[in-house]
Amino acid sequence: MNKTETETLVILAGGASSRMKAALSAAESDLTPEEMAQANQRSKGLIQLGKNQYPLLDYVLFNAKRAGYKNIVFLTGEDAAPFRSQYLKPDKRYQGLNVFFAVQSVPEGRKKPLGTADALLQAIEQQAWLKDTRFVVCNSDNLYSIKSFSMLRNTQAPNAFISYDRDGLKFSRERINRFALVKTDTEGYLEDIIEKPSVQESEQYRDDAGKFRVSMNIFMFTGSQVLPFLQNCPLHPVREEKEIPTALLNMVKAHPRSVLGIPLTEHVPDLTSKSDIRILKQYLETHYPQELWQ
Repeated sequence: MNKTETETLVILAGGASSRMKAALSAAESDLTPEEMAQANQRSKGLIQLGKNQYPLLDYVLFNAKRAGYKNIVFLTGEDAAPFRSQYLKPDKRYQGLNVFFAVQSVPEGRKKPLGTADALLQAIEQQAWLKDTRFVVCNSDNLYSIKSFSMLRNTQAPNAFISYDRDGLKFSRERINRFALVKTDTEGYLEDIIEKPSVQESEQYRDDAGKFRVSMNIFMFTGSQVLPFLQNCPLHPVREEKEIPTALLNMVKAHPRSVLGIPLTEHVPDLTSKSDIRILKQYLETHYPQELWQ
């Protein structure tokens, strides 16, 4: 293995899935009773999709394995039993992948987890070998491609993220407008992230190709470099959570040109709400084989 390649993927699966469990809308009325039950009861990454009813995370692992990853770390909420039942086999391997677990505990006095930066910090603390390696981290409810996993695995940069062309994401304009924009220098290194920019502010964030770039929460980190910024990550002033983008920006401020944005134009299917189930089912039927693990 090239010393700059990573073989480890950390999947953040400890969220509360509150939007998925929200009340049914008219657009979601075609879900089957079984799909409704799963949407209301399961973590999003464990919702079964496709003709053979693989969990969404199986498709993520399918792509990661084909991109060359060998180690998977699941960061779950305090109820890790459904994930362990699905992915922790007696020999700690799932479809040829080495599987590890970490649990994000909820601080006393809070009802929800403390955010993604806290989740990643707890994963590193519980799987201490992550401090001494490079790893990719991503959400559990986005279906990232083989290409995106490969680009991060093979980059020479010490830290990186996929810098998606906003126009390539096949989401509604309302959803896209909620995405934070990223600003990079002429060589692609991260300089800033802006949430919910106005139309006037947005124009300052076009890259050299005239594109608006967004992050879909897939990053590559050198463990020893990101760790202090996760440990010292402040709470977001509105959401009151510790978030990876905040830690990322603090790292960039302390170490300019330490985080490379890798440009990519493609769609990233996701599973945010019940209405996404139907869309993702259609996508999987078109782009994936019925039998993933042959």
